[in-house]
Amino acid sequence: QVQLVESGGGLVQAGGSLRLSCAASGRTFSINSMGWFRQAPGKEREPVARILWSSGNTFYADSVKDRFTISRENGKIMVHLQMNSLKPEDTAVYYCAARSIGTLEYDSWGQGTQVTVSS
Repeated sequence: QVQLVESGGGLVQAGGSLRLSCAASGRTFSINSMGWFRQAPGKEREPVARILWSSGNTFYADSVKDRFTISRENGKIMVHLQMNSLKPEDTAVYYCAARSIGTLEYDSWGQGTQVTVSS
């Protein structure tokens, strides 16, 4: 089992920046990929960005490309999400997730952190 703890959410004005962090513990050797998802009120949870742990390859939702950057810290098994040029539509609860080797779905989730962007 992998435990994930997010930090860094908050309230920011449109056009501002926030940096989310996620620390993993437990069976971290089993991690194949880590990612960020978000869920806005009344909407389904959607993927935002993900990173493959072995290669460092990154993938982004079209809505956040060129504004958000996902990065990793190998030594600490942490991922970060740098969010720039934030928009009110980025308001959501952001979740960190990890996918284990041999699985197709993200199977470990953090508790979520609120990001609110005011207009």
